Amino acid sequence: MGIRPSLTPAFVAALVCASIAACVTPWTQEAAVSVGAVPSSSAASSAGPSVPGAPVQPPALPGAQRISGNDRVYTADQASNTISVINPATNSVLGTIALGKPRLSPSADVLGAMYDGQIDVHGLGFSRDGKWLDVIDVTTNAVHVIDTATNKVVRTMYVGRAPHEGFFSPDGTRLWVAVRGQDYISVLDWRAGREVDRIYSEDGPSKVVFSPDGTLAYVNHLRASRLDMIDVASRRIIKRLPVPEQAGGSSDEAISPDGRDIWLGMPTNGRTTAVVNARTLRVEAVLNTGPRTNHPNFVTVGGVDYAYQTVGGLNETLVYRRSRTGAPPTLVKTIHNNGHGSHGIWPSPDNTRIYVALQNSDAVDVIDTHTMSVIKTLHVGQSPMALVYVARSTPATTTNNLGRQGLDMRTQNLTLRVPAGSGRGTALVRALPGIDEVTIGATGLPPNHRFTAYAGNGSRTTALMSMMSNQLGNIDEALSYSYFFANHYTSVTLKPGTPPGERQPEPAASQQ
Repeated sequence: MGIRPSLTPAFVAALVCASIAACVTPWTQEAAVSVGAVPSSSAASSAGPSVPGAPVQPPALPGAQRISGNDRVYTADQASNTISVINPATNSVLGTIALGKPRLSPSADVLGAMYDGQIDVHGLGFSRDGKWLDVIDVTTNAVHVIDTATNKVVRTMYVGRAPHEGFFSPDGTRLWVAVRGQDYISVLDWRAGREVDRIYSEDGPSKVVFSPDGTLAYVNHLRASRLDMIDVASRRIIKRLPVPEQAGGSSDEAISPDGRDIWLGMPTNGRTTAVVNARTLRVEAVLNTGPRTNHPNFVTVGGVDYAYQTVGGLNETLVYRRSRTGAPPTLVKTIHNNGHGSHGIWPSPDNTRIYVALQNSDAVDVIDTHTMSVIKTLHVGQSPMALVYVARSTPATTTNNLGRQGLDMRTQNLTLRVPAGSGRGTALVRALPGIDEVTIGATGLPPNHRFTAYAGNGSRTTALMSMMSNQLGNIDEALSYSYFFANHYTSVTLKPGTPPGERQPEPAASQQ
């Protein structure tokens, strides 16, 4: 399978803004764990048929096992560079696994030439037997495998530029990683610690999900309007499905446990696309969901199939009733999350709970799927992005190899003050070691205009940063660093233009 010469992984020195796993056998066994369709009467999972003796992984069809104290919910915490570990039976946060120092930590030169820890812990996946968790670090190009029984990192590898998400092959022998900063999926033999293949796709592959029967893989793209379908055994792209241009690039995707739907989250323009994958390979709907449309996932309750979709810019999780006839899905509930920046989402195997990571509140909402309401909010590491629920059949250690990094740090969400009639937004103030981070998000602004954010307390104001709204009039995620809490600021105001006395930047060539 000819592998092109390796490209030197680039270290992205960004202020904003792990890895491999499973059991090893020859690669030809990659898709041999299951052949054929999953019977609709059985408790099947979009993570695939269970390994003998292993639990069914969510999202699952009705009939899977109940929530267990052996199970774990994980979040990838991008600011604290940790993995938060949650026991879903008790809804308790057990601790965190530190993969690097917190963002801008004064105890480590995180952006310096000698720093060797991880930056921007972001993506998560798991093996079908529940034994292994994979973690992706976007900025340091790392892929880790963690033993879910001991919370211990057992392997770290490095791939190309800016990997985003990875998942284990159906038999757990390989780890497929979407290298979003480039144009390929890296196939890793995690036990041997090496790349064994590259599957070249369109620009910006973002995530890999496998069909319930384990024979197909689907790859979405951030910078291309395509969904690739790959034969797992041969590792060849067998279909490139066009995605409507109005949907835009896709950051996340999920496949339903019946194998029928793939939903693509489109963060840049506020739309999400539902795709029929195995039966018609036809786009059934493009839905206007809202700014920063993030992750989708699936549950079945009372015989009704639902899709849940997080919308970070509105701090909401939308609930759609899925159609079984090819008609567009129907919005049945808007859940207002108990925090800001709704991002990663995953259900329990018994379909009774669904968990939502709140990126800008350092928290996780637990949602009762019968009432479609938030029943508990847990405080986790800083800036949780991806979230997964991993079902396990054997007891896990409670706190071995866990610490407290990223936990119990102060956060405050402020309503952004904006000029009358020109939009709305929020400012998250997050305490980091030695500094505070101010994250600004806004919608409904004049498109392609420059704004400056000011911290204030009464008549006292300080300019924090200047930024541009995008072509949709949104500011998705602008970051500034200052002593916000120590200076007793109480508000953040967004004003047009640059601070007085500062030279107006020249427009970019593409904007002229």
